[in-house]
Amino acid sequence: MFDYLIFLAISTSIFGLFSLGLNLQWGFTGLINFGHVAFMTLGAYTTVLLSLKGFPLLISSLAGAVLAALLGLVIGFSTLRLREDYLGIVTIGVGELIRLVVNNQELPVGDSWTPGAFGVQSYRIPISEPPGLPIRFVMIGLFTLLTGIIIWQLWHWIQRAKPSRVIDTNKKVGNQQEYVSRLVVGIFLGLLAATIYISGVIALYDYNPKAGLMFLSSIAFAFVFWRLEILVRSPWGRVLKAIREDEQVPKALGKNVFWYKLQALMLGGAIAGISGTFFAWQLSAIYPDNFQPQLTFDAWIMVILGGSGSNIGTILGAVIYFTYDALTREFLPKLFPLDEARLGAFRIMVIGLILMILMIWRPQGILGKKEELTLGK
Repeated sequence: MFDYLIFLAISTSIFGLFSLGLNLQWGFTGLINFGHVAFMTLGAYTTVLLSLKGFPLLISSLAGAVLAALLGLVIGFSTLRLREDYLGIVTIGVGELIRLVVNNQELPVGDSWTPGAFGVQSYRIPISEPPGLPIRFVMIGLFTLLTGIIIWQLWHWIQRAKPSRVIDTNKKVGNQQEYVSRLVVGIFLGLLAATIYISGVIALYDYNPKAGLMFLSSIAFAFVFWRLEILVRSPWGRVLKAIREDEQVPKALGKNVFWYKLQALMLGGAIAGISGTFFAWQLSAIYPDNFQPQLTFDAWIMVILGGSGSNIGTILGAVIYFTYDALTREFLPKLFPLDEARLGAFRIMVIGLILMILMIWRPQGILGKKEELTLGK
């Protein structure tokens, strides 16, 4: 049970980061990206190959993020002045291009060159060796502080939607509905955070290498989420939302729309590159087939499910997706006597059905805002 909760925490952090990058591009800026996995692939391979050359892990991971951002720069300069559908087409092609190049080229692994199809193994992973007891207590203390901040922020997030005395009855009803939905989601995420915290403290004290990765990925995820929340509430973020709704309006106000789009594409790509670093560390050995286009559409599911344009909604979407994934892997074989391939197809079919029902019942996603929905405008 504890091992599964640690796996859930790592996976949610990794794909939460991955989806936050996509949410910045699509949810806040309206950029269609169907090849988001390209940024993750570049981040993962850059980190792994540089670490095998002896570079520090921190420098390697930052280099992966920078190269992913530069990929966004190249894609942006070639497509952002064209229609939006061109961006979607180009990103699909770039995602597959990078995967096929990695698969067919020889990679500098250590002192030799290895065919990319053989993958990369035996690379360094952070905090793989058990640290001393004082260091473990420091890690537990930081993890406790992080969990406390998360629960405190969830409480304030719920309280911001609490209904106040207003003259407009319709507005009060709307506030009440949002407050109830935030309360339910906040309690769910708070209980999950507390449960993962208990599992993490036990694993950090007894020391499991996966617990060290959980600690680092949680810290990175919390930091990126915090900075993104500040950014999207700033004037910069409001310009992105204006571009998403109607880019002619910020143009008329003298804003360089192309530059803002490029920034969003590069920053979202850098965040996805960081997620690729942690994904490589989680797998312990990476192969080109680990970066199939399906990962991009998994991120789209998380963003749409939680609500595009909502960072906390993206987190909720990631949690729901991985909970669904784990439960269906465990219980579906007992309910339906199907082979593995058919079970996989059935699981995808079910999540597709859930999304269709959600689009009918709540097209803005669980935590998305209906007034920000661009469909039909």
